[in-house]
Amino acid sequence: MNTTDVEEEKTKLKTGYTTGSSATAAAKSALLSIMNQQKIEKIDILLPKRSFIEIPINSCEFESNRAKCSVIKNGGDDPDVTHGAEIIVELSFTNKVNQIDIDGGEGVGIVTKPGLGLEINKPAINPVPKKMIEENLRSIGEKILEKNGLRVVISVPKGRELAPKTDNPRLGIKNGISILGTSGIVIPFSTASYAASIRQNLDVAIAMGNDTVVLTTGGRSEDYAKKIVDLPEHCFVQMGDFSGYTIQQCSKKNIKKAYVVGFIGKLAKMAAGVKQTHVKGSKVDMNFLSELAKRANANEKVIESIKKANTARHVSEIIQKNNVEGFFELICSETYNHMRKHSEGKVPMDVILFDFDGNILARKSEE
Repeated sequence: MNTTDVEEEKTKLKTGYTTGSSATAAAKSALLSIMNQQKIEKIDILLPKRSFIEIPINSCEFESNRAKCSVIKNGGDDPDVTHGAEIIVELSFTNKVNQIDIDGGEGVGIVTKPGLGLEINKPAINPVPKKMIEENLRSIGEKILEKNGLRVVISVPKGRELAPKTDNPRLGIKNGISILGTSGIVIPFSTASYAASIRQNLDVAIAMGNDTVVLTTGGRSEDYAKKIVDLPEHCFVQMGDFSGYTIQQCSKKNIKKAYVVGFIGKLAKMAAGVKQTHVKGSKVDMNFLSELAKRANANEKVIESIKKANTARHVSEIIQKNNVEGFFELICSETYNHMRKHSEGKVPMDVILFDFDGNILARKSEE
């Protein structure tokens, strides 16, 4: 997706703000409530791109040198698992003059694997949100920091139960969510954040000493792949709709082998050369599939019924019912050819097409 697509998406959909922006707003309102000795209801925060965003404050309690404020994370129209979660910041004064310490509390995950650019056994709070929190606190707390330090503890009460719905367990982030965000705002259908999570997943695999990965189109194909490929959890990468992008990243990061695994729907699109296979963005091309059937010597009647087929799954039923030999192999070899091209021929590949019960219909690997 290029920038203009993202711009168009943005006009149609409401942008939200990241967990990092939520934590920044809670921290800034906590310091302001101490300074003004009054509750803060909304606050402007400075984003990394130097623009401001106003964020409502959910709760605010303060004393003379400590405060606790929270923000309800709002993902806009991006269906993010952290949407609606409460992000709490407890801010207190310390005697480390001019120093701001940022730590994670309950529900913020702990980093256990390398490759994320974060310290092991420390909270999963990314550098951008840390910098954002510090910058926003310094912008209003200059006088206070001349005599004191500040300690910021971020917690997410629902973090532990939300974590399994994110990529965190696979990336080695335990017992909670990450405080993320590079721009501070969420672009709907989070193309940028999905791409970032693919890169992160590859970085973790490499940092753990693995140079073989299994690229799957989703959770079910990943489960089936795990039964036939014996690799650690972090080597499995859900590329979703971003097949072209993912294999390009594998090539950039010198991955030595990639399994490309999926069902007929996504693989049929990849075989036709579609790099981004999002359902809304591209339909399965029945004419293309009927051409493949022709190459596999299917009879005229079968070819016609494929042209009229409803879904790729429907096509696979027609092929199996009529015992058309070699059709599924063609899908694998066409997918293989396109993916090899996207990787500039650098990444050896093994393409596996599963049926919906997890049986291998066909596969294509290096000669």
